[in-house]
Amino acid sequence: MREKAPGGSRIGLVMESIRRRIAGRSLAHEEKLPSIRATAKTMGLSPSTVAEAYERLGAEGLIRSRPGSGFYVVGSLPLALREVAPRIDRAVDPFWVSRQSLDGGAETIRPGCGWLPTEWMPDAAIRRAVRSLAKAEGALLADYGPSRGSLRLRNLLARQFADEGLRIGADEILLASSGTQAIDLICRLLLQPGDTVLLDDPCYFNFRALMRAHRVDIVGVPRTKDGPNLAAFETALKVHRPRIYVTNSAIHNPTGSLLSPQVAHRVLKLAAHHDLTIVEDDIFSDFEPEPSPRLAVLDGLERTVRIGSVSKTLSASVRCGYIAAKAGWIEELVDLQVATNFGGPSPMAAEIVAHVLSDGSYRRHVAALRTRLAKRRREATTLLASLNIEPWIEPVGGFYLWSRLPDGINAADMARAALADNVVLAPGNVFSAGQTATEWMRFNVAQMADPRLPDLLRKALTSATTNDNGSNAER
Repeated sequence: MREKAPGGSRIGLVMESIRRRIAGRSLAHEEKLPSIRATAKTMGLSPSTVAEAYERLGAEGLIRSRPGSGFYVVGSLPLALREVAPRIDRAVDPFWVSRQSLDGGAETIRPGCGWLPTEWMPDAAIRRAVRSLAKAEGALLADYGPSRGSLRLRNLLARQFADEGLRIGADEILLASSGTQAIDLICRLLLQPGDTVLLDDPCYFNFRALMRAHRVDIVGVPRTKDGPNLAAFETALKVHRPRIYVTNSAIHNPTGSLLSPQVAHRVLKLAAHHDLTIVEDDIFSDFEPEPSPRLAVLDGLERTVRIGSVSKTLSASVRCGYIAAKAGWIEELVDLQVATNFGGPSPMAAEIVAHVLSDGSYRRHVAALRTRLAKRRREATTLLASLNIEPWIEPVGGFYLWSRLPDGINAADMARAALADNVVLAPGNVFSAGQTATEWMRFNVAQMADPRLPDLLRKALTSATTNDNGSNAER
């Protein structure tokens, strides 16, 4: 039997063979391809298989059919046969980490990325949900969804929030295409270029990237093990008069810290006094063994907006996020989402999420994740200790370890050195508005199982140490 192509089909095998011949210039521009029958005979396949492969290559614009004559090469490949290599020399900023994490190939080791390994996700539950779509009405498969998103999913979320003590209706929830789009919509509603936004320092690096896109000023508030530094928080409110404060309460990214009840109450009191809106990203809540204080719950959405998504626990491919806010703001956000995205997430994505969340297996999946991550945190802490890298705290949940590097090593230098060996790291200053985290690194414990990683991290540390000794004058 013929070997199958990487895509798993004989059609793919034919397509890959033609692509490689064009890339290698053995088939030139405007050259005629072998006939369907000739190719079928050469490759030991049926003519119908080859015909389908030729049709698909034609749809890609790589070859063209001339009736009565055959198939001809249109030109060179529109895309490279392999991805563009990561750029090591560009500035190490939030976009650097995001692009290296997203664009790395299958061989890339990603202790700097922000998601779980594919094999950790509830594959069986997602497949069941996808199969259920085959039985759905045609409108779900072909139409736009309602402007607020799936009512079924919004009702499910409302019931989950009620279990936490946040009692709102489905009309106070808007579905978005992702958690990032949720924040983007809130920024569009509440901010103008030149406004000021408070962020934790350190904070999730894409908060910084998004604020840059909205052309607002960023003020960082130092993060403590109990939440924002209250003295610095109050001073920032008085001096800078920010419009919004964006934060994680549950399992803070990148530090893994929690919000204490005392700090939560003080933050809300200060926010009320200074007319500050709080955007609380609750994306990591399912990783907590026991719920910690939530600003949205304590505040009842009076001046807090809650956002989240399922990308960390269910699927980053099935894009679906949400916004929970007071009804008047939801009305305005609906209009903004229609204007910018003509609706929320794909109705199919929302149906998949609703199906999985209502499946009894989801709770078991999340419980298993917590257990698995606890083990990985212990293992990663041991590995880092062997390299003299010390985590700031021992988190109660999640998959991040915010860690100090030894001997004043520059984390950006270490990240560049590691990338040369296909290891993506997340250096501290990409999380820091004040650029005060030069010696810090965020590690994703779930992505640290590769047996090569200890030696590669040690090599990157050595390289960064050498670079630091030789380049202090340049910094």
